[in-house]
Amino acid sequence: MSSGPRAVATYDGKAPGNYVAGLGRGAIGFTTRSDIGPARDQPAPDMPQFGVQPTQMLAGNASSGAVQRAAAERASEDQVDESQFDEEYGYGGNLFGDTPYEEDDAEADRIYEAIDERMDERRKRRREQQLLENMKKYREERPKISDQFADLKRELATVPETDWEAIPDVGDHTLKLKQKKKADQYTPMTDAILQSGLGQSAATVQSSGMATPLGMGGMATPMGGMATPFGGGWGGAASVMAGGASSVMSGAVSQSGGLAQARGTVLSLKLDKMSDSVSGQTVVDPKGYLTDLNSIKINSDAEVGDIKKARLLLKSVTSTNPKHGPGWIAAARVEEFAGKMVSARALIKQGCETCPESEDVWLEAARLQSGENAKTILANAIHHLPQSVKIWMQAAELESELERKKTVLRRALEFVPNSVKLWRQAITLEEAGDAKIMLGRAVECVPHSVDMWLALARLETYENARKVLNQARGAIPSEPAIWITAAKLEEAHGHAEMVGKIIEKAVEVLTRDQVVIDREQWLKEAEAAEKAGAPLTCASIVRNSIWRGVEDDDRKRTWLDDAQSCLTRGSVETARAVHAHALSVFPTKMGLWKSAVDLERKHGTAESLDLMLGQATKLCPEAEILWLIWAKEKWMQRGDVPGAREVLVEAFKANPDSEEIWLAAAKLEWENDEFERAKILLQKAVDRAPTAKVWMKLALLEREKSPEGSGAELPTLDLGLTHFPDQEKLYLMAGQACEAQAAAEGGSVAMSDGSIDESKPALERAKAYYQAGLRRLPGCLALWKSAAALEVKMSGGTIVKGRSLLELARLKNPKSPELWLWAIRLESGKAGRNPKMAAALMAKALQECPDAGLLWAEEIKTAPRPQRRAKSMEALKRCDNDPLVIAAVAGLFVDERKLPKARKWFDRAVKIDESVGDVWAQYYAFEKAHGTAETQADVRQRCLAAEPKYGEVWCAVSKAPKNRRLPRDQVLEVVAQTFNDGEAP
Repeated sequence: MSSGPRAVATYDGKAPGNYVAGLGRGAIGFTTRSDIGPARDQPAPDMPQFGVQPTQMLAGNASSGAVQRAAAERASEDQVDESQFDEEYGYGGNLFGDTPYEEDDAEADRIYEAIDERMDERRKRRREQQLLENMKKYREERPKISDQFADLKRELATVPETDWEAIPDVGDHTLKLKQKKKADQYTPMTDAILQSGLGQSAATVQSSGMATPLGMGGMATPMGGMATPFGGGWGGAASVMAGGASSVMSGAVSQSGGLAQARGTVLSLKLDKMSDSVSGQTVVDPKGYLTDLNSIKINSDAEVGDIKKARLLLKSVTSTNPKHGPGWIAAARVEEFAGKMVSARALIKQGCETCPESEDVWLEAARLQSGENAKTILANAIHHLPQSVKIWMQAAELESELERKKTVLRRALEFVPNSVKLWRQAITLEEAGDAKIMLGRAVECVPHSVDMWLALARLETYENARKVLNQARGAIPSEPAIWITAAKLEEAHGHAEMVGKIIEKAVEVLTRDQVVIDREQWLKEAEAAEKAGAPLTCASIVRNSIWRGVEDDDRKRTWLDDAQSCLTRGSVETARAVHAHALSVFPTKMGLWKSAVDLERKHGTAESLDLMLGQATKLCPEAEILWLIWAKEKWMQRGDVPGAREVLVEAFKANPDSEEIWLAAAKLEWENDEFERAKILLQKAVDRAPTAKVWMKLALLEREKSPEGSGAELPTLDLGLTHFPDQEKLYLMAGQACEAQAAAEGGSVAMSDGSIDESKPALERAKAYYQAGLRRLPGCLALWKSAAALEVKMSGGTIVKGRSLLELARLKNPKSPELWLWAIRLESGKAGRNPKMAAALMAKALQECPDAGLLWAEEIKTAPRPQRRAKSMEALKRCDNDPLVIAAVAGLFVDERKLPKARKWFDRAVKIDESVGDVWAQYYAFEKAHGTAETQADVRQRCLAAEPKYGEVWCAVSKAPKNRRLPRDQVLEVVAQTFNDGEAP
């Protein structure tokens, strides 16, 4: 084997990737496509590739401008390649990337950004309102844990004290105490350390007296000390014994000295705490001495170390800068924390002597003392600092007698007459007469204090108060409170015409003096004026400040928000003033008038409401809702039928072709048993405002005033269908009229001029009405249901035709939970009696409509008892916010006798949707069966306030001809009784 150097094969291997010869020394040539690879497989621009020439770089012509421009043109052509074109977003590249970015482009960008910001601000209120509604809805659907346990927390108030005392203490089960203490770990020492320690111990022994007796006392000469009895040898032994004994005694003395020092420290702490600061004597209770020693807090080594460090640090501070008051205060507080009050008082006393001009040091010294000693210290402090308000206030607080407090404060005012704090405290302690005298002097000494001027004005008579306020305006012209107080004064004495002038003058003067008028602050002042019993001042303040700082486009929205906020805080007069100003600016805005009318309806009187509605209808005569509200208020709330008629007559003059006003007038006469007048009005309405609703109301009137089952409304319905063939309710009413006629007359029908054959039996004609309606309106589910029920009735209880009709309905109206539900009930009812078919239909229905709460509620009610809980869980997963499902789950809890939980679920169901009358009826039925009179009354009142109008049973009861005039509370009773009797579907 050769021992020479190993040869390195430098040029034998393959060249590295992306290697270009001569690149390192700048001698590069041309590069071909094979060298740099395919054009579409470029490395990322942020990842440098060594050995690859840069893009747009040509050999020998790297800085040529023509070549660069050509490359740029090719790049721009690549950007608009057809392969990068998208039908929705256009070209994927930047079409104008090569154009310069000029000042016009920047200006355009700024304008667009400003427009975006403006639009975003206009949508901000809508977004915030939507967010609040979503949050409120979320909280109602998923209440917090604290809300769920609120009733349990209230019940804790009834727990007796004995039960509280019987609660066992909770032990400490923290992880720290559960962990086992780790065994101490010892590290073996090396021989070198042990040898050095042995040498140190030997040296210690030698220095203690053993070297001399044993070393040289008798052992140096063989047997030299033993020749003489008790000679050197025994002398050495005696020396050894003496030396050893002295070492032991020295250790014992050191230990006893340490214990004595610790005992002395504890005793000194104890005596310091029990020292009598008044007489200077020490009082110790010999019986409780040991117990008191056990109660002393023993600080840990860390705390003692911190106190020592703090003491040394603060000692350095007070010695280097003795005139620094906070240093003395900190040092005294460290000693106070350590329990050494004597040392703390001594330190702060030294601080008072060193820093006599620091009021904080004097106050700290007074705090550390008590009784007469603190008064003495404050007297010395006043001697050095007679202008200190804090020291005078502290001296007054130390006095227990009222007269001595007054004396101290009056003495303080002699030294500091310009202190508002001292004047306020001194005047507070005086009677009304003396307070007036002192206030007269106070406004002379502190003319800049607004409170002093206002307090003096309140104590003076009317004439003197005006003079005082005029003087206050001269002294402080830029203070709005003085002007507002003057306006309140004038209003209180019946000078209403002066109130607006004073506020307007105030705004003028403040604007002239460049005082910023903050609308929010002035609105608060208006609310304060309202609470003080000055509504005119409140209105004047609102009128002169509500428009400030509000953009023209946002005025209506902002003012409505202000009014709502005032109502939330209980400021009705302020909200009324805001509405008045808003209506003066926007007199034709119906939304503002409705808001103002609602305010008067809830918080005003009948006269104020009539006045508001009169102004509203005068300025907005085409607003039908305002006329209807006025007529309803006169009729329903006051029983003034002639007044309501007069309102509707005026409404007819302004809106002769209004369907709502015609129907309201007819309803007014109808409800007061004036059938002929109601019929005349409806016939006129047919001519002036011919709508399907008018025809329907006319047919209802004919049905009500005629005997039941007479079919008197059929001619009217036939005429209505000729004008409105696509109105589903007309077909339904006609079919129901024929069914009622068949039930009353055994199948014969009254003669009519309608297009349907009159010779057919009543049920056949009803079927013809339903079929005609289905041909025109195949999407009307109520027509399908009525037609199927009629088929079952006509076939003598056989459900074959009804089943086929509902199947046809489902084909034409897929994913309709109502159709599935009617089919299921048809199979499981008395006519079908086929529970297996009903179960199969329910399974298919839930597959087609998995989120239908109507079907899930029926499934929970009809499922076998062992399966109801599982069905409830699955239903809640699918539609946990459906009131019918929640009510069905509540019914499950009722069956399981879990009444409190059932009440919570019923309450949750009615909160989700207050318009479902069936849920309210079930809730009320539950309370009638298991609740108290209070809970029943609460549910009834809440139902009446919610005004429900939906629900299968609710609509069937409320719209029945015999129940048309039943009030809502009686409808609730009837529907609840239906659920209690088990007659509900």
